[in-house]
Amino acid sequence: MTKIKNITIIGSGFSSLAASCYLAQSGHRVTVYEKNATTGGRARQLKAEGFTFDMGPSWYWMPDVFDRFFADFNKKTTDYYELIKLSPAYRVYYGIDDYITIADNLEEIVATFEGIEKGSGKILQDFMAEAKSNYDIAIKDLVYRPGVSPLELVTVETAKKVGQFFSTISRDVRKKFKNQRLIQILEFPVLFLGAKPSDTPSFYSFMNYADFGLGTWHPKTGMFDVVFAMESLAKELGVKFVTNAAIDKIIVENKTAKALIVNGERIDSDLVLSGADYHHTETLLDEEHRVYSEKYWDSRVFAPSSLLFYIGFNKKIENISHHALFFDVDFYQHAKDIYDEPQWPAEPLFYANFPSLTDPTAAPEGMESAFFLVPLAPGIEDTEALRSEYFDKIIDRFEALTQQSVKNNVIFQHSFCKNDFVEEYNSYKGNAYGMANTLLQTAFLRPKLKSKKVKNLYFTGQLTVPGPGVPPALISGKLVSDLINKQFSEA
Repeated sequence: MTKIKNITIIGSGFSSLAASCYLAQSGHRVTVYEKNATTGGRARQLKAEGFTFDMGPSWYWMPDVFDRFFADFNKKTTDYYELIKLSPAYRVYYGIDDYITIADNLEEIVATFEGIEKGSGKILQDFMAEAKSNYDIAIKDLVYRPGVSPLELVTVETAKKVGQFFSTISRDVRKKFKNQRLIQILEFPVLFLGAKPSDTPSFYSFMNYADFGLGTWHPKTGMFDVVFAMESLAKELGVKFVTNAAIDKIIVENKTAKALIVNGERIDSDLVLSGADYHHTETLLDEEHRVYSEKYWDSRVFAPSSLLFYIGFNKKIENISHHALFFDVDFYQHAKDIYDEPQWPAEPLFYANFPSLTDPTAAPEGMESAFFLVPLAPGIEDTEALRSEYFDKIIDRFEALTQQSVKNNVIFQHSFCKNDFVEEYNSYKGNAYGMANTLLQTAFLRPKLKSKKVKNLYFTGQLTVPGPGVPPALISGKLVSDLINKQFSEA
């Protein structure tokens, strides 16, 4: 029988929200402390001058993971929000009036590939069959393991695919496809894992199944619908939320987490769970209680930071889709500028999202809301002058590629970059997505869910198991809750 405990959770991102629900379901008294004014962590919402923006995640992939989360509480996603399947899923621009549209179903995508590279349609079907097999193994099984032991990865199914852990997505895709544009489209999904395709094991082709097989969805009024749903569920289960609550310190007595100092006040607790940045959380401990050194963190491969622009236009924008990728410059040079020789890219790739195409409430009538994203190296210099320079760069290219004038129609603009990730999320080096899922930073090789030095101190989120992304964050919350309940049931 699990004993009821007072549990304090630091941060209110997806992993913290998930954990709060599972722990409250088990009967614990749970309080979530959030340093910012609203919940959601990096998935907060920005409302200004009639425009609404998701500030963080904007791609709703792996709907089955969300379904599984709500089903654990005898709920359905439809109890809280409506999903719209995007058609097309997204568009990839390569030049003026030169783009590839990714449909909302595999049959049409196969036809698109075949039309670009003869014979590639059948190759894609076979590739996707393997990707689906990997998805069934990874997402339905492996990622729901807590990263405690390397033996978690050893199953009958993974033994058959061991070779895929010693090749890479980039190498595999190039063996099968010759057209550079198709290669880039197939490499794109693993960017959600925060690593270069050339550093990502072939097994991670399951992300291609998440893309082409399961499709791209959009909660009716944005990704914040999911935050609101999870917070609502948590409150139904009795979770309490405290915002504007900066954590000053984690109090450790007799090598056991005993309390938080919140806005200068001591809050006693039976257990502390942090969904905040892992590195930052350890700085809240005295040095002798930290498991990972500064040298350790500096040696890790982190996912990129980002330069984001939240833009309101006073007119409708033409020649666009809900999600749009702009690959009209050197894809691989930009990757080098992030991972190999960190610097601001001379010619940046960028992503644009136009939620008001799908959700009329995202902008006033006759107007358009958008956000633009440029991936950047973590820890990079961030100044207002650089932000302004890069806004001009991407807007000029956007105008040329979509053949329209939009710069003079901007009536609202707000930027967010590395310094903001550090200031508002305590993000290590201002990374936007956590620690990359490379071969040497996967599963049991990631920072642990449970502190090795401090009893009753746990972690969740994108720097621990299973990794970056919204679906993994939900899973991380479940994994850590299972470990906590196991500890208390054995006590």
